[in-house]
Amino acid sequence: MQNALPCGIYPMLYAFFEENGKLRTDPFLQQVDATLATSAAGVAILGLATEVSKLTVQERADTVRSVAERIDGRKPLLVTVYGNTPQQQISFAERAIDYGASALILQPPAEPLSDAQLRAFFSTVMESISCPAGIQNAPEFLGFGLSNESLLSLAQEHDNFAIAKLECTAVALEPVATRLSGKVQVFNGRCALELTDNLRAGANGIIPGFETVDKTSDIFAAYGSTQPETADQLYKALLPVLCFLMQGIPHLLTYGKMLAALRLGIKQGGSREPALAATTFGSNCVKRFFDQLGTFESST
Repeated sequence: MQNALPCGIYPMLYAFFEENGKLRTDPFLQQVDATLATSAAGVAILGLATEVSKLTVQERADTVRSVAERIDGRKPLLVTVYGNTPQQQISFAERAIDYGASALILQPPAEPLSDAQLRAFFSTVMESISCPAGIQNAPEFLGFGLSNESLLSLAQEHDNFAIAKLECTAVALEPVATRLSGKVQVFNGRCALELTDNLRAGANGIIPGFETVDKTSDIFAAYGSTQPETADQLYKALLPVLCFLMQGIPHLLTYGKMLAALRLGIKQGGSREPALAATTFGSNCVKRFFDQLGTFESST
């Protein structure tokens, strides 16, 4: 497999804002530090959990640069590329590569496209960039996506198609992982739901939310050390947290970010609309999960 990334956990970092909506830089760096203190394989940014569609192009570019500088080559950096035209994605991809992205994950545009149109969209971007690239296929969250056949065709047509980032059940992932084995690395997301079953199904890793990176990394490490029973037990203990968080993207952005802030020891701050308002009950649930998980250990 060409340009293979280390298998494992690549947490998607959250975007934190001031009360006036200004993007904050320090929380990105604190999330990087917390990730580097774990056995995570790398770091991911600018996905749905980073609220990429709410960020300006310059904010996205500045985030890539600051995060890459903080990582300083110690682990790979996966950068999601957002844009509504192939040229927008190509332009941002070139900047991300210049700033230190190890690999890119192309996200579908905002307006729905047919399977054939989306395949052509991604094909145009992939043939124009030199970096290992992947596709986020998340019809459950985005409302449309590629068929499995189109994913497989793109893998055959483009040597730099290196990652398939799926958002699906482990059962749905298995046939894709089987057919792409040895050609393209397959990752799931979904906050790491079904983590161990995804690994059994052939996933090379998971791109979950940042808030549980220490726990999900321990589960992956246990599974990779031929201790699937231990991994299952660790996953069982974490499952109530994951089930609570993975109730849709707006829910995750409110409560996953709240849990991340508590574990980092920082203020959650404000938000950019649209945003789901936290309830007292939801906040109490997060506090209970924080009591279970505790704070992140510092990497310094």
